[in-house]
Formats: sequence, structure tokens, C-alpha cells
Amino acid sequence: MALPFEFVIEGPPVSQRASSRSRQRWRQDVESAASRQWRSDPPETGSVEVSISYYFVEDTLDVDNIPKPILDALNGLVFLDDQQVTDLCCHKRDVKISRRISDLPLPLVRYVGGATSVLHVSIAQAPD
Repeated sequence: MALPFEFVIEGPPVSQRASSRSRQRWRQDVESAASRQWRSDPPETGSVEVSISYYFVEDTLDVDNIPKPILDALNGLVFLDDQQVTDLCCHKRDVKISRRISDLPLPLVRYVGGATSVLHVSIAQAPD
């Protein structure tokens, strides 16, 4: 699958500061969600930009602790190494706050106004 690539995973992310056991379980969940979409294509070899949006029900995470476990989970699957990530953007938003449907990526539309936390990850080729 060529870039751009995106996937959604339900539930709150696990912080970089969580126990190693929790991070390992989260990494497996992220890797599984991504691999269902990525299929069997080889990892991207060029520079990439990553956008992570966390739509929460109850916010307990610092936004800066969200990306690292996710990027680690995508190593060797979507890109060879997270050193290829040259641009990173991470957001957290209340899932219950109404947003215009046209503003949301299609995989997130079913979660708007819901009671489930969800994470959207988008990966594209990095700009020059």
C-alpha cells in the first residue's frame, strides 16, 4: 500500500510513561490495527510525516507522551525505522464536542459524539 496511509484504533493510547507491560500490550494493539490496513507491502524507505489525533472520552494523557509507543509499533511495518519520521503532529480532542463531518477523516465519522475514545494515525511522504 502506498502512502498516504491511515488507520484507526479504539480505546485510549498508552503513555510512554506507562509500565513496560502496558506499553508492550499497546504496541501489539497498534501493530495489529495497522497491519490490517497495511497488508503485506514492504515498509516505506523514505522520509515520512506522521499525524496522530486522539479523540478522548476522559483525558488523562499529556499529548507529548502519546506518539513514541505508536511510532515504535510501526517500526518495520509501515516504515523501516522511526528515524524516518521528519514531521510529527499530535492532537488530542474531546470526542463529544461536535465537529463538522467534513472536517474529519472518513474512518472517524462513526465515532463523532460517541462514548468511545479513538486514535487516528495518518502517515504520508514527508515534504521536501
